[in-house]
Amino acid sequence: MNFRNKVVFVAGGTTGINFGIAESFVAAGARVAVLSRKQDNVDAAVAALKAKGGEAIGFAADVRAIDTLDAAMAATVAQWGPIDVLVSGAAGNFIAEAENLSANGFKTVIDIDLLGCFNVMRAAFPHLRKPGAAIVNISAPQSWLPTPMQIHVCAAKAGIDQVTRTAAM
Repeated sequence: MNFRNKVVFVAGGTTGINFGIAESFVAAGARVAVLSRKQDNVDAAVAALKAKGGEAIGFAADVRAIDTLDAAMAATVAQWGPIDVLVSGAAGNFIAEAENLSANGFKTVIDIDLLGCFNVMRAAFPHLRKPGAAIVNISAPQSWLPTPMQIHVCAAKAGIDQVTRTAAM
């Protein structure tokens, strides 16, 4: 893979699978922007990506707050130019039996996963390299595989899959 001089934005890119995605793009030569809610995670991820020889910047922002996403996308483009690859992977999860899950707990996961996915795409649309940019929305098997104690995650991931299919059209 050669992503030299390409710009990649990874929402949720400071830990776990999404950080691994950011590392892979840095290894392929991309300039990588990461975003997460926690400034400490952002700082650690950016330092780790730079230590691997990559160009990296980061933003502490909540995917539920569109204005902070707009600012992060604009700052990325101001520094490096249009976004070639957008990865939307911010997510929230916890174990809960359906009958004990509060409406707020359900809504929180929907808002982070599904609304956050839409918000990330919406904020990026004006900044994507046209033609040729790619959008990758991270989902999970819970989108099609009912999973005990994951009713909120199953609903959110199914929504992400449909948002992705529809946007691709």
